[in-house]
Amino acid sequence: MSLFHIDGGRDWGGTERQALVLAREVRKRGFASRFVVQPESPLHKNAAAEGLPVLPLAMPGGRSFWSALRLASAMRRERCVLAHFHDAAGSAVGGPAAARAKVPVRILSWQTDSAGRPKVARPKEIDAVIAGSEGLKDVLVRGGLPASAVEVIPSGIDFSTFEKLPSRDHLRREFSFAADDFLVGVVAGLEDPRSYQEVVGAARIIIDHAPKSRIIILGEGALRLEPDKKGHDIHGDDLYFYLGYRDHLLQTLASLDVFVTTSPLIGFGGGLLDAMASRVPVVAAEVGGVPEVLVHRETGLLAHPRDPRSLAEAVLKFYLDRNLAARLAQKGQEAVRDKYSAEAMALRTIAVYERLARRKGVKLG
Repeated sequence: MSLFHIDGGRDWGGTERQALVLAREVRKRGFASRFVVQPESPLHKNAAAEGLPVLPLAMPGGRSFWSALRLASAMRRERCVLAHFHDAAGSAVGGPAAARAKVPVRILSWQTDSAGRPKVARPKEIDAVIAGSEGLKDVLVRGGLPASAVEVIPSGIDFSTFEKLPSRDHLRREFSFAADDFLVGVVAGLEDPRSYQEVVGAARIIIDHAPKSRIIILGEGALRLEPDKKGHDIHGDDLYFYLGYRDHLLQTLASLDVFVTTSPLIGFGGGLLDAMASRVPVVAAEVGGVPEVLVHRETGLLAHPRDPRSLAEAVLKFYLDRNLAARLAQKGQEAVRDKYSAEAMALRTIAVYERLARRKGVKLG
C-alpha cells in the first residue's frame, strides 16, 4: 500500500516547499509513499537530495493522456490507496490517473488563480479539499463546494532550517547596496497588472519619503520582468530590483529590512510565514486568511488591499521606527513558532488521510 504526493510545480514557491515538508513528515511516520514531480524542477532536486522516493513525470499544466497513463500504471504497480494533488498541474494529470487506477482516496490542496477564482476538481473526483486558511475555505464554499468537504489545515514550517539564520548581508553584498539602504522585499501578484501597479505606486511614495529605500520584487508570473536587472529610474534612484524566484529564499529574506506581500491569493503563501519565522518585519495586505496569522501592530502591520498609499505608509512606519520593527518582528517569529510547525501540519493532514481511509474501508499501510 502506498501514498502518492503529486506536485506539478516548475518553480520553487510556497506550494512546492509545503509539499516537500509534508512528504518528509509523512515518511518520518512510516508511510510508504511516492513523490511525483516535474523532471529537473527545484522540487525534484530537493526531494531527491533528501532521499525521498521520487517519480519524475512531465506534467504540462493541462490534461495529458500519456502522462496520466504512465502515472496510473505506477499507481497500480505500487498499490496506491491515496493520492494527494498539491497543485493544478498535479491535479490535471493525477486526477485522471487516479480514476484509471481506481485509487480509493483522493485529496486536493487548493490554490487560487490570480483572479481569486477556485481551481478545484469536480466534487465527485475528490474526497476532500485541504485549504490553508478559513479565508480559503470561505471562497471554496461560495464557489459551490460543501463545507463538509473542506478541511482547514494551515501551512507548516520546518523550523530546523531557521535555527541558524544566514547572513543578513547577502543582498547587500550581491547588489553593492550601502549599509544604510533600507531593503523592502515585495511579493506581488505578477499575474495581475493591478497588483503590479499597486507595488509601483507604493514604491514611488516610499522612495519620495525615504530615498535610501530599495524595492526588491520577488516571485514569478505572466508579468515576468527581467531577473537580476534594475527596474525603472525615477529622480535618479532605482524604483525596484526584480529577482524572480530564488533557490536560496532564506538568504534573501534574512537580508530584508521589511517583507511585504500584496498578492491577491487568499492564504498564507508567498513567503509570509517564512519571513515571520526569519524574524523580518512584515507588512501584508488585509486579504483572506492573512489576519488569521498576522495581528496588526502585534506581529506585523496590515495595509488596505489595492491601496498603494496604505501600503507605503505601513512600510514607512517601520522605516521611521526601527524599535517598532524589531519588536513586531520578534513577536511575529514567536507566533509562527507557536502555531505553524511542520509537525502540527503533518499530523492534521495524516488525520484527514486516516479518517477518509476508514470511511472507504482501506488501510494506509
